[in-house]
Amino acid sequence: MVKESVVLVAEDGTPIGTADKALVHGLDTPLHLAFSCHVFDQDGRILVTRRALSKKAWPGVWTNSFCGHPGPGETMMDAVVRRAGHELGIEIETLTPALADFRYRAVDAAGIVENEICPVFTATTGSEIAPRADEVMEWRWAERARLVAAVAATPWAFSPWLTLQIPLLYPEG
Repeated sequence: MVKESVVLVAEDGTPIGTADKALVHGLDTPLHLAFSCHVFDQDGRILVTRRALSKKAWPGVWTNSFCGHPGPGETMMDAVVRRAGHELGIEIETLTPALADFRYRAVDAAGIVENEICPVFTATTGSEIAPRADEVMEWRWAERARLVAAVAATPWAFSPWLTLQIPLLYPEG
């Protein structure tokens, strides 16, 4: 198993070091870089995924298409493309920054803290979805308006980062 590192950052986003990803997400999570990606198909539907029950934070909740962390020296764009293949088995056709300054801190029911500067991207794919079981337990293509309505009606069923991103990305619904 390959040890994965995340980039630790100061409050202004300046890199200040690295840490083992397996050890970073805990009760006192340092601020670090991450990203979220919302993937669309050719029909304009958005891919939503349900996090595997083995995930350390927010197991079993529905979320955006995929998330991840750039490695030390890796660009965000390269990290997104890498993670799309790793987590979902897909190739990205187009990749667009959507929320460059997104940042959040959230605590799950077990006390695990997410504390991330987390740019958000949108992407398209024509690939068949082939997720890793240790990452994704379910997935669906959803009409954007239905996803927006579902998140508004039942925010507790979705990841906190998705509930924060939805009104910023799709304010018109």
